[in-house]
Amino acid sequence: MHAKELVALKPDVLLARSTPATAALKRETDTIPIVFANIAAEPMESGFVQTLARPGGHITGFTSFEAAIGGKWLQLLKEADPRISRIAAIYNPETAPYAGLFLRSAQSAAPTLAVQIVDMPVRSDADIEAALATFASKPGGGLITIPDSFASERRDTIIALAARHRLPALYSTPSFTPSGGLMAYAVDTRETMRRAAGYVDRILKGAKPADLPVQAPARFELSINLKTARTLGLEIPPTLLASADEVIE
Repeated sequence: MHAKELVALKPDVLLARSTPATAALKRETDTIPIVFANIAAEPMESGFVQTLARPGGHITGFTSFEAAIGGKWLQLLKEADPRISRIAAIYNPETAPYAGLFLRSAQSAAPTLAVQIVDMPVRSDADIEAALATFASKPGGGLITIPDSFASERRDTIIALAARHRLPALYSTPSFTPSGGLMAYAVDTRETMRRAAGYVDRILKGAKPADLPVQAPARFELSINLKTARTLGLEIPPTLLASADEVIE
């Protein structure tokens, strides 16, 4: 509904801040330029562009996926708690059909870090509660969230369950740490939006989306909640604290 209304206004360019928003706008127009920002999907697999270097149509923009991010998530979580040997990756397959990209990234790094990745698809609050309870029944567990609107909307639920089951968790959305999450390592969305604004400006001045390459994230931010760490009985290494962009006491 909102996509149809926006297209009906006949703007010179559209800015989409998520994968679903980009898909909805694409369904409504094949002529108005669309710049996406912070999408987790693979733009070619999603049918948004023909190639990353030369999108070829009326859509281009900036992704939040970086090939090595799964390994970075595992590395940070192991630094925070070296006892971790099993890491659950939670997501909703309906709202994150691109989850396989992140899972493959994590799985490729898992042997080097001596951890096992547990695929944890969920579709409801009840699913989350049951899955985490079962997972936490064995020792050595940790948790990561794949970028997903479903997980973001259930932020407080996931944080509370991680605390109940004493699971060290690393989240892919910055808002989790101020709300009590242990750690977050995520794309600097403000920087991405500034870069997207640059593409909008270039299009308004005559550039074609077809000629503007899709770009990967330029900067990630690490935040750590020390209060949560103490609650979990963790002593975060000084080197990890020194690398954080934000430390919440």
